[in-house]
Amino acid sequence: MIHLNGELVEEKSAKLSILNRGFQYGDALFESIRVINNQIMFWETHYFRLMSSMRILRMEIPDFFSPEKLAELIHDVVEANNYLSQAVKVKINVYRDGKGLYLPDSKHVGYIISASPISSPFFIKSNSYCEVELFKDHYLNSGLLSTLKTNNKLTQILASIFAKENGYDNCLMLNENKSVVEATNGNLFLLKNNKLKTPPLSDGCLNGIIRKQLVEIVGELDEYEIEEASISPFELQKADELFYTNAIQGIVSINKYRKKEFNTEFSTQLIGKLNARARLSD
Repeated sequence: MIHLNGELVEEKSAKLSILNRGFQYGDALFESIRVINNQIMFWETHYFRLMSSMRILRMEIPDFFSPEKLAELIHDVVEANNYLSQAVKVKINVYRDGKGLYLPDSKHVGYIISASPISSPFFIKSNSYCEVELFKDHYLNSGLLSTLKTNNKLTQILASIFAKENGYDNCLMLNENKSVVEATNGNLFLLKNNKLKTPPLSDGCLNGIIRKQLVEIVGELDEYEIEEASISPFELQKADELFYTNAIQGIVSINKYRKKEFNTEFSTQLIGKLNARARLSD
């Protein structure tokens, strides 16, 4: 079951017009959220990112898009699918409704809320080996639009295909200034000695939910320093650790980039701190 514009409907029965602007022009955005035992993880941060993204895209925010009402709709979907005691990924898709060409004839929006089960209620250390490579065929643009979770993700799609075709587990993305911005599906962090770096939003990285949590977590640690600064490709092989983050997987350690093998100690420690912070957000 999914929520489609206010109605709970069977996924196979849900219908969108082929003229839908999300399909025709990518005039849409999405939010991916962990829900554990019907508790929405980091809901306030997700909600304000969604509202901010809609404002930036000049979408008209419906009056009922309050945090309480959207949370209620999420809970409805979780319950309708019998996921109340499970770990699930909830996805909110928001698209600009109406017709028009590049100029829409309306700022009104439609929305879809769906849910699918995930394997663990906690963020856990992945047992999968992760080798990455730089993706240099196309670049992300630095600036505000790249920080949003819009439907325009062709560069990440092509990078994912490149990784699959060449035997890598993920790719690291570059912007037009040749700075390393992020992984295909998450924010990048680089540890060297006691300094943890992550690219600034101005470089075009996603304004990630877990990125925000880790910046705050590491900022409270006396023995480590957090810095939001551009990362050069030359820094990658000099790093002690590399990892990336997203709202569903949490923290994913990178084991190898070219000839360099990385430690995973610090990223593993951070998983425990992130789980503790997630519990406090309930």
